[in-house]
Amino acid sequence: MAQVTASVDVTIAAPPADVLAALADYVDVRPAILPEAYSAYDVLENGTGDGTVVTWQLQATKKRVRHVVADVAVTTDAVVESDRNSTMVTTFSVAPDGAGSKVTARTTWEGAGGIGGFFEKTFAPIGLGRIHGELLSNLAARVG
Repeated sequence: MAQVTASVDVTIAAPPADVLAALADYVDVRPAILPEAYSAYDVLENGTGDGTVVTWQLQATKKRVRHVVADVAVTTDAVVESDRNSTMVTTFSVAPDGAGSKVTARTTWEGAGGIGGFFEKTFAPIGLGRIHGELLSNLAARVG
């Protein structure tokens, strides 16, 4: 097994505190910015900030759907979603960038071994990067 990483970043014309607050809002903001790859979205506990638990289906490819139950941790500069059903961890880091913010979405997980793992490590980051790119573009449109 090898660690697989998908990462994408954007600049958003909003202060880091506003961007972080929006990312940590799983009741109003998050469902409004999710791309089509997400479905069956539901808040299980809390809904805003640290201690939130949320679930969704992620359509990673035409054939691959992942059921995620994410525990959310919020720090002064990041929102971290740790999936209870796998090793997948997604971190949305927010840093000052001029008058706005640089937001990086980075997902890591332990991939499969063998030839399947080779293809996963090669192609999964591209697809997940596209999905995160859509989410961050939607976020920029909402808060930027």
